[in-house]
Amino acid sequence: MLRIRPAEPADSAILFELIGELSDYERLRHEMVGRLDDLRRHLFGEPRIAHALLAEWDAEVAGFALYYFNYSTFLCRPGIYLEDLFVRSQYRKRGIGLALLRT
Repeated sequence: MLRIRPAEPADSAILFELIGELSDYERLRHEMVGRLDDLRRHLFGEPRIAHALLAEWDAEVAGFALYYFNYSTFLCRPGIYLEDLFVRSQYRKRGIGLALLRT
């Protein structure tokens, strides 16, 4: 069963691990130079810079989406930017990515 939920501070390490898996998938691990403490501070500190959702399949972490809010001066309205969306390979083809997008 699929569950999508907002990430919590206790999820910081698993989010960092998922970001590492995404960097491996994109063959960009050498560019992943960020630190867990920075991720935690930006997702859960003040000011909150970004937000994350976790996808769980049968209580196992299956993927994530990381996004932040922006503002269009030309449109004079707020928006949202999806930075990353990643589903672990063993959970693909189950609609998890689409569920993360919809959420």
